[in-house]
Amino acid sequence: MPPGMNVVLAGQNREMAVSFRSLILALALAIFLVYLVMASQFESFLHPFVILFTIPLALIGAVLALLATRSTISVVVFIGLILLAGIVVNNAIVLIDFVNQLRAGGMSKREALIAGGRSRLRPILMTTLTTVLGLIPLALGVGEGAEIRSPMAVTVIGGLAVSTLLTLVVIPVAYDAVDRSDEGARRTETPR
Repeated sequence: MPPGMNVVLAGQNREMAVSFRSLILALALAIFLVYLVMASQFESFLHPFVILFTIPLALIGAVLALLATRSTISVVVFIGLILLAGIVVNNAIVLIDFVNQLRAGGMSKREALIAGGRSRLRPILMTTLTTVLGLIPLALGVGEGAEIRSPMAVTVIGGLAVSTLLTLVVIPVAYDAVDRSDEGARRTETPR
């Protein structure tokens, strides 16, 4: 190449980079807004962090689903990830909200976690299955133009399926590890 000349990738490459930056910002904003809504709902700054543990679990499932279908990361996949940030927290909200209700009724933390897991297993599985079954036609690429939107459905299905299974184990463990309110109550009740 002659001196004074350089090569710059432009066109679609530049547009893709701008789109990815915008979508990463949108994903971060979605997670922040979900946290704010949950903090106001639970009137706590701690419980929303426990619920947000579902988002990394969803990313594991989304990546595995994309690898299994040999789909590439695209703008449509990022839109699916933004959808996941709002969808996957629902299962943890259902579980944590019921556990908090049981604890407010006088149950200990561990008993509430066990009872909440048993009681909310069916609703969590039902909501996940309805979403996954509704997205299967889109993931299979049925219809005109569906092959463009198919990676979004694959991302949501994989992320939701894996996060649901892991949520039933990881969220109660994280809740038990992070929430120390039972221990403080026991210490104050113990005579000196």
